[in-house]
Parts: sequence; C-alpha cells; structure tokens
Amino acid sequence: MVASTHWLASATGMGVLERGGNAFDAAVAAGFVLQVAEPHLNGPGGEVPILLWSEAEQKVSVVCGQGTAPAAATIERFAELGLDVVPGTGLLAATVPGAFGGWMLLLERWGTWSLADVLAPAIHYAEHGVPVLERISTTIGSVKELFTGEWPTSAATWLPGGNVPAPGSKLANPVLAATYRRLVAEAEAASDTREGQLAAARRAWYEGFVAEAIAEFSAGTAWLDSSGGVHGGLLTGDDLAGWQATVEEPLTYDYRGHTVCKTGPWGQGPAFLQQLALLDGFDLDGMEFLGADYLHTVTEAAKLAFADREAWYGDTDVPMADLLSPAYNAERRRLIGDRASLELRPGAPGGREPRLPAFPDPGTASDAPGLSGVRRPQGVGEPTVGRELAGPVASEGVGEPTVTADGTVKGDTCHVDVVDRFGNMVSATPSGGWLQSSPTIPALGFCLGTRAQMFWLQEGVATALRPGARPRTTLSPSFALRDGRPWLAFGTPGGDQQDQWSLNFFLALVHGGLNLQEAIDAPMFHSEHFPSSFFPRGSRPGVMHVEERVDPGVVAELRRRGHEVEVQGPWSLGRLSAVARDGAFLKAAANPRGAQGYAAGR
Repeated sequence: MVASTHWLASATGMGVLERGGNAFDAAVAAGFVLQVAEPHLNGPGGEVPILLWSEAEQKVSVVCGQGTAPAAATIERFAELGLDVVPGTGLLAATVPGAFGGWMLLLERWGTWSLADVLAPAIHYAEHGVPVLERISTTIGSVKELFTGEWPTSAATWLPGGNVPAPGSKLANPVLAATYRRLVAEAEAASDTREGQLAAARRAWYEGFVAEAIAEFSAGTAWLDSSGGVHGGLLTGDDLAGWQATVEEPLTYDYRGHTVCKTGPWGQGPAFLQQLALLDGFDLDGMEFLGADYLHTVTEAAKLAFADREAWYGDTDVPMADLLSPAYNAERRRLIGDRASLELRPGAPGGREPRLPAFPDPGTASDAPGLSGVRRPQGVGEPTVGRELAGPVASEGVGEPTVTADGTVKGDTCHVDVVDRFGNMVSATPSGGWLQSSPTIPALGFCLGTRAQMFWLQEGVATALRPGARPRTTLSPSFALRDGRPWLAFGTPGGDQQDQWSLNFFLALVHGGLNLQEAIDAPMFHSEHFPSSFFPRGSRPGVMHVEERVDPGVVAELRRRGHEVEVQGPWSLGRLSAVARDGAFLKAAANPRGAQGYAAGR
C-alpha cells in the first residue's frame, strides 16, 4: 500500500512495489517524484524526517534528513546585518539541504534498488513535465513580479515563455532532470556496486558538483528577501561536506494499548506525545466524538503542549522524561478548565524555569476575523502562506497554500506512507526548498530552503541560532504500534497544525471508532493560539478553526466557553494520509480535500 499527498507519488511508489521493490525503495522513489509534482511544497534543497519499521530489525527507527545551520550563521552575524529575525525567504535562511542525504541513507541501509532506478521516475517527470495543479499556478502567479523583477533565475525556471503556467498545463524542469542524470552518471562511473554508487552520489551532492554550485551561488550572489534587504548566503562547501543524515531512536508514549513514535525534540513531534499524556487523564470515550466537551478538551491540551514546545524544544538538552512524566502531566492537566485559555502557559518540568522567546505582539481573540472584526492575520500557520489583506480573511487558504508577493511563506509540505508485503513501513514528511523559498540555482534547477527562519536570534532560548544546530522543524511523521506490533504509519502537511491534525486522526481511530478513511474524512479542527513557527512568528490567542461540517450547536457552545471559533470550508483542513497493518490485511487511506491525495494497493 502507498498513500501520499499527490497521485503521481502514490502511483510511483506502487509501481516500485509491483516490480519487487520494498517499502523503502518505494518511499524514496515517491519522495523524489514529490519534488517534481509538488514543487511549491518541497524541493531538492529541503529536508525530510522519516520514521520506519524494519521487519528484519523488528524496530522503529528515525532517519533525520534535517540539515543544520551554517558555521557562519551566528546571532552576531545577523546583528551586523541589522536583522533581529531570520528572513522567511532568500539565501540567509538556508540550512544544509538534508533531503537528499536522508533519502540516500534510507535507501542504502534498508532499500534494495539502485540510485538509477529510484531516480528514474523523477527524472522522467522533470524532463517531460507534470500536470500543473491549480495551487502551483496560484503560487507562481503570486510571486511572478518578484521573479521577473528580482529573481530572474526563478523566472527562467517557473515562468515558461514568461507566463504563469495555467492549471492543467504541463510544467517541466529540464535542468533538474539534468542534475539527477549527472548524479546517476557520476555514481555509476565511480563504482560497480549499489552501495558504492550511493556513496558516490552522496559525495557528488555534498562535496562534488552540487555542493560547488550551491556554495558558489550562496557566496557569489545577493537577492532581495522578506526583510526588505538584499543579502547573500552563509552556506559554504565546508558546511555541506561536514553534514550527514543520521539514524536515531524514536521518542515514544504508550496510550491505551498503542505506542506512538515521533522524532526527538529537534522537531515538534513530541508535542503529539505531550497531548496524549495530558489526554490520558480524561474520559474521551465518555464524551461525544466531536462534541463540545471533546473539542474543547483536545484543544486546551494542545495549547499546553505547544506552549511547552515554545519554551523547551530545540536541538539541545530537552527534559523530555519530565515533560512526559505522569506527575508533570497530572499537574498540567489541572490547568484545563471549562473556559478557553487565552494565555501561553509553558510548564516547569523538574522545577526548571521556562524561558520563552520575545514573540511579536499577538493578535488577540477580540480582533480576530469572523466574529469581532477584521485584521491582518499573523501566522495563519502552515500550510497557509501569509497574505497582505486589507479586508476580511478568506477561509480559502487555511488548508491550502497561498503566497505573498514577496514570497513569504508559512510553508507547506508533502507526505508519503508505504507498507510492503514483507511488513516494512515508512512515514516520511519531505518539505522545504519550495520554489518560492529563494532564487533558483541556475546550474541545478532548484533553490535552497529557508528552514533557518525557525531559529530565534535571542541568546538563552532553546531555539537560539547557533552554528551546526538543527532548526526546530515542524515536520512530523508519525508511527504507532498496537499491542506492541507495528500498526500505523501516518502524517500530514500543515506546519504547526501537523501534530494537531495527526492527533485528531489518531484519536478518531482510538476513541471515535472510525476506520482509516473515515478518520481522515472526519471534520477537522485546530488551534492558532500559540506562536507560529514561521516568519513573522505571529499568534492568535484563543482562535480555533473548525470545518463547517462540525455541528453548529457545538460551535455555539465552544464560543460560549470563550473560544474564538472561525468556521472554514467543509473540506479545507488537513491533508492526511496513512497506511496500516491490520491482522491479515494491509490498509491505506488518503485525503480527499483538494482532490490530490491518493492511496493505492493490491
């Protein structure tokens, strides 16, 4: 079974399985196709965290394909540039592009296919073109003036004939196809063995022609970014050569017979586990599924977990044992009352004093759109991209990406899940290097990512910028065992919403009694109470989004309890996919929202 956010990726992965490949081969091939089919959502210059179950090893592992900050990326350096925040676009926000290394590590350690075989579908689509999604067209249209006026290398790549590609037309990237063809050629010339070719491809990417082109572009060019200034990059060849993807143990939490696995706190994934730890003390089974008590309780738990994310998570020593401990969560659980909280309330695990960054002034519940007037949104979180709006905030865009004219992006991403006939499973969330992130590198056909915007330029906080650190990514694939056996691989795009939408899906299975597709289809909801992870880091205390399929009476009750509820379109929130092992059956489901996700199997 394969399920993903784009039908071409699902079809590619299924084709690999049909031809004898395993889940890891299929995930890698699908991942590279996603770079071509959804270039506004991920690209070769981005990153990928992966959770996997190896049937041979009988364990869950994490592959970290998240690149690190350059050696020159210091708080002092940004201060010299007159910046107190990392721009959301341009070269200054680049970290080492980790997606390629992450996919190669997965393929080398657990896969069976060659580099040429897994790259063949992506090369084909890059060379011959993919159908242009409406959202690709909209994204490129939003940044057309930026591309033509300031980023001509991007205009050459994404504006064929000087025009925005129309929805349903075909869009190719022959330069990217040539980059991957050269990788394959150099790898095959370097070695006769599969392992030797994969090692040679990594060297070409991080030390050879790809690294050289990235370093030259970063050091030798300067471009307008979302700060309003013109800046070059900080990424060097040494930064690329000194990085490699890693394999780590997952963080886990046991909940009602299920063991949920996430990445470490260099990502936001543990917030999923913290929400479970808080909800463990509530009788969700005794509440009406998607009723007012249920939505209120889950939302208030999210506020507390994500407040801890802001105070504690980062590529540093994070007290996860205390954050997940029964005593800590019993204390935190008492903060959940009958009314919606409008405060950001991190805890003090083990008696440690929380320290929050100096966030921008938030929007307040009293001036949010839909109930109390009109305002410019600060951080309508990923996958929405920030927009300059003079009028009311449209519901369109909360679940799908839009962009500003300067390319500022709250992001978006992709997701793919695979389970094979052997029982191997993969959950991967590739992202970053969006076509609107930074100017296209003309020699390579892709741009660098902007994940460094998640660092804070403030000393003493968990997410403070420092050379060689990983930004606290929002990317958050999920895996769950049931009664100790591998059960479920799942995930979604959505930035700050990922570990809310994924949690809602998981709870729908465990407490709502729904099957995979029903749980994905169920009305979705999330909070925007806490600060966005993306430039410019705004927050909207008390604001809660629900799809209009939620009972109007429930919405009224939530408002009575103090939630600033914004009702969105009936199929607008979340882009989940999932695969499962269920007894003698393999199962899969994908998101119907946007008519883009797809699940396939045999």
